Parts: sequence; structure tokens; C-alpha cells
Amino acid sequence: METQNHEKVTVVNQIKSRLGNIGNAITGVGAEARRLGQEDPRRVVHAFKVGLALALVSLLYSFDFFYDGFGVNAMWAVMTVVVVFEFSVGATLGKGVNRAIATLLGGALGFVAHYAASYTGDKVEVILLGLSVFVIAVVTTFCRFFPKIRARYDYGLLIFILTFSLISVSGYRNDEIWDMAYGRLTTILVGGSATVLVCLLVCPVWAGEDLHKLTASNIQQLGTFLGGSLLFGRVYFQEEAKDDKNQALLNDYESVLNSKGVEDSLVNFAKWEPRHGKFRYRHPWHQYVEIGSLTRQCAYKIDALNSYLNSDVQTPLQHREKMKEACKKIILESSSALRELAMGIQTMTCSSSRDAHVVNAKSAAAKLKALMKSGLWPNADFLDIVPAVAVASLLIEVLGCTVKIDEAVAKLASSARFKKVDREPNRELSFDKMQRTPSILGSHINIIVE
Repeated sequence: METQNHEKVTVVNQIKSRLGNIGNAITGVGAEARRLGQEDPRRVVHAFKVGLALALVSLLYSFDFFYDGFGVNAMWAVMTVVVVFEFSVGATLGKGVNRAIATLLGGALGFVAHYAASYTGDKVEVILLGLSVFVIAVVTTFCRFFPKIRARYDYGLLIFILTFSLISVSGYRNDEIWDMAYGRLTTILVGGSATVLVCLLVCPVWAGEDLHKLTASNIQQLGTFLGGSLLFGRVYFQEEAKDDKNQALLNDYESVLNSKGVEDSLVNFAKWEPRHGKFRYRHPWHQYVEIGSLTRQCAYKIDALNSYLNSDVQTPLQHREKMKEACKKIILESSSALRELAMGIQTMTCSSSRDAHVVNAKSAAAKLKALMKSGLWPNADFLDIVPAVAVASLLIEVLGCTVKIDEAVAKLASSARFKKVDREPNRELSFDKMQRTPSILGSHINIIVE
């Protein structure tokens, strides 16, 4: 009896344990869903948009004329919504256009191949169709390796191969082939049109706008590291202790180092988008690629500069004091210039005040170089001054990167017709609440700037 009671207690405990694990798993999923929604509310809206588009296309089955006209092919409209609907308008338009054109060309070419081969003997027909599929697959697949083609038309090439193969090697008669190709193309256009309309009309998410904000915020991150309050200089010259809060600010630039993949995707998506907001037709999106590349170069210099705050080998403070003023001047003016550039991109304005910051920084850099040449540490040990010389050199390189970023932003301002404004120096761009969250749709990253 005691053994049976013990077994019953054991079973009950196991059941309670498993139920507890299931409850914890459900709670964890709910907490994760809440976190994702709070990080970017557009994710929740996107989910409802996909559901709305699918519901609209599915309702077409209730109309007899649509079902009688297309039959089973109507399912391609639903499939098109599922595979084409993306997070941003540019990504959706890119996939939609790729799918429509690829289906049209693949279907037409497949119909021609099937029609031409049908007039030959059975054995010759099989050889011709097999040869045509082989050639098309080889040529199209090799084209996918071209970087520019792969970036914008990779999905279309895949659909082209699929459609051509399905149409050309099918065993139907010519009139049935035509009906099948026509039905699939029409239903794909119906599904694609519904997808694009919902994506455009219901809370649209513009990849170009995200790219614009991302570029501005990345430059701001560099300015934040240097700090309008000379945070790096004050920590390096031991005017301020390096606490956890300062360390978080000093490491805030690290997200810039891994932004290339996101920028490239957003640029490709933005090129598909029509005119919207402040972004005109044929907006110079390619210029953001150059600015992003220069920003990352500057971030790598800053990363090397930051390593000297954590290095165990430091130049004695009395030696660092001799180049303190020139270094802090470079830091202040470079930081102000970067913040001004970030504000200019964010507000699409062009201010001459950033030129004054660059000129002042160049003057301080020239003074620092003169100090270094004049024998700043005549009696110091060579190994003691190497870290300080490296910091000074990196600061000058950061200034050089800042100048290049300034020139690239000036090109963007000219091409995009930024407004010229008079702005007070050292005015800071508000990036108080900034979140970088991976999107649910792959490598795309959403930037929220308030």
C-alpha cells in the first residue's frame, strides 16, 4: 500500500512539474512577444497587414466568376501574398515586380519552347525540351553570381527558372498550356496587386526612411563616443573616472561596425520605392553607401582609440598632460562636426556651422603635429610615450575621416537638395531614445528615432 501511494505521489509530482514547465514556456513566449512588440510596434502592424492581404485574396474564392475562370490556379494568388509581402514597401515592390516580370517572361519563353518542340517527333521533342531547360537553367543560374544582379533580381531569376521549367516540360496540349500560363500570370498579378496596395495604403514602412535615419544615427554614435562634453578626453586624461555609465556611452559606437549588411539591404529596397515624404523620385540612395562606408572607417579608428582606455600599458599622466589641450580641442570640434552632420541628414538641412568645426579641428591637429615635432617629451622613456603618440595619431586619423564624411554628406545635400539653414553651433540632435532591433524578416533592422 505504501509503495502504491508513493508511486501515485511521484506521478502527481511529475505531472505538476511538466505542467509547470509548459506554463513557464508559455509565459516566456508571451514575454518575448511583448518585448518584440514594444521594441518596434510596426511589427504588430505588419502582422495584421499580412493577415488583411491574405483575407482579401481568399475572399475571391467566394465569387463564382473568379473561381470558374481560374479554378485551382486561384491558389497562386494566395501563394503570391505569402511569398511577396515583406516588411517594407521597397522590399515588397521589389519582390512583386520580380515575380510578375519573371512569370511573364518565363511563361512566354516556356510556351514558345513547348510550341516549337511539339512540331517535331517525340524523341526530338524530348531532346529539345531537355536542352532548352538545361541552357536556360545554366545561363540564368550563372547570372545570379553577378553582384548587382543578385542584389536586385535574384528572386526574379529563381521564379523565371521555375516558371519556364513548369511550362516547357508540361505534358499538356498547346491550348491547355496557354490557359495554364495565362491563369497563373493573372492570379499572380491579382495577389501581387493586393499585396502592394495593402503595403502602400496601410501604415507603410519605407526602407528609404529607415536608411536615412540609420545613416544619421550611425554618425551620431561616433559623435557620442567623442562626446560634446569631451567624455573620451576627460576619461583619458583622468579628469573623470570611468564608471559603468561612461563605459556604456563609450561603447555605444560598436553597433556602427556591423551595419554594412543592413545598409546594403535598405539601399536595394529603397531603390524600388516611389516618391514619398521628403524623398523625391531618383533620390541619390547610392550616396548613402559611400557615407556608410566612411562612417564605418571612422568607427574602426574610434574602436582602436577606445582600446587605449582599457590598455594596461599607459603613458604617465604628466606626459599626457602636455598634449591635453590640443587633443581635447580635436575631440570637441570633431564631435561637434559629426553631431552637426547627423542633424543635417536627419532634418535634411545644410548648415555652414559644421565647416567652422572642421576648420577649428584642423587647426588643433596642426598644433598637435607641431608639438609632436618639437620634442614634446625630451627626457621621457620611448616606451612610455608610444601609447600617447598612438592616441594622438588616431585622433588625427579620426579627424581625417570626419572631413571625408563631411564631403560625402555635402554631395548628398547637393544631390538631394537639402535646405540651407543658419544653425547655432553645438546644437545637439536629439537621439535620446534610440533602439536597434533585428526585424522579424531577416537582416533588415528598424531604427526608431524619437
